[in-house]
Amino acid sequence: MDEYQIKQVEKIEDPIWEAVGGGINSFNEEQAGAENAKRICFVIYDADEKIAGGVIALTYWNWLYIDLMWLRADLRRKGYGGRLLALTEEEAKKRGAKHAYLDTFSFQAPEFYKKQGYRVYGELKDFPKGFQRYFMTKDLN
Repeated sequence: MDEYQIKQVEKIEDPIWEAVGGGINSFNEEQAGAENAKRICFVIYDADEKIAGGVIALTYWNWLYIDLMWLRADLRRKGYGGRLLALTEEEAKKRGAKHAYLDTFSFQAPEFYKKQGYRVYGELKDFPKGFQRYFMTKDLN
């Protein structure tokens, strides 16, 4: 019988990422078909060409995943977040996405996402302590 060793790795380098990530992607494709994953990114630049906000998302298997979204404090509550999200959802629909999902903390933007049509489908309490983590979804049709 072969013997295997398990080692803790502090810094995940490319060969590890390629082996583990590539392995699960191959397995997923065998089970569910090609995911056709593509990134979406919209960025807001200020007059000095500094990044003032943006959204990074991913489309795959006819879904949109909002991975990261952030706005500098002076841009919040001025419509920029809604515009970023709308642009992202429109691009996702062009790619065939029918649904969207994301997660956000109670101290971040759950009310913003609810106003944009997202609904909570899951919640983790005390993540971190005293706060909640919400998982939200929206139909894009």
